Amino acid sequence: MSREVAPAELTLEEITAGYDRTTVLRDLDLTVSPASVTAVLGPNGAGKSTLLKVMSGVLRPTAGRVLLDGEDITRLAPHERVRKGICHIPEGHAVYRTLTVRDNLRMQAVRGGENVAIGKAVDVFPVLGRKLEQAAGTMSGGEQQMLAMARAWIREPRIILVDEASLGLAPRVVESIFDFLAQLATGGTSLVVVDQFVARALDLADRAHVMTRGELSFSGSAAELRDRDVFRDYVSGDPGNAPEVGVG
Repeated sequence: MSREVAPAELTLEEITAGYDRTTVLRDLDLTVSPASVTAVLGPNGAGKSTLLKVMSGVLRPTAGRVLLDGEDITRLAPHERVRKGICHIPEGHAVYRTLTVRDNLRMQAVRGGENVAIGKAVDVFPVLGRKLEQAAGTMSGGEQQMLAMARAWIREPRIILVDEASLGLAPRVVESIFDFLAQLATGGTSLVVVDQFVARALDLADRAHVMTRGELSFSGSAAELRDRDVFRDYVSGDPGNAPEVGVG
């Protein structure tokens, strides 16, 4: 399963972004280093998903710049960023539910390489090989998430943005997903991981950021954050909205 990709650096400079008249991110600076894993943590509504949308081009900031290896990509559309090696796996099993698993995988492949791409996906997640002719929407939530994650293997992106990959999944599937992310990271792919399982995310990460109210309240090594009380020091508001800690 080993492979190598060209490392990439993604930088956000003074980013402000939101929806309609609501500002979510405020003057935010963040760098994702080449061949690194970055965990972004924080309570619900802190702006974590919005941050990933700005990185992937789904949401254009109202101020600031997005740079990929020093190139300004702020105005590039999502599909243009995909071509440059940025892959966004949003929350909620991003699959085409009415299409078969095979067709979902074919859509992620380069033209002429469909069969090779399907073979790669099945090698990583063997269960998909037994479901190729099944409509994706009829599979379990865990199987749909595996299908969504398989695109990150097929396209061989340089940077992968993963939003709540473990949400609502059984513990054994969560384990499989995090194992897959760890293997991606060994090949030079940079990962930005937003996840409710704080302990697992920090075990995977080199760097960690905690967001509160659209700003970074902590930035440092994952080891440093692991040694602190996330709730007490960095997560403001109702503790019931804070991410899960005691997992795996």
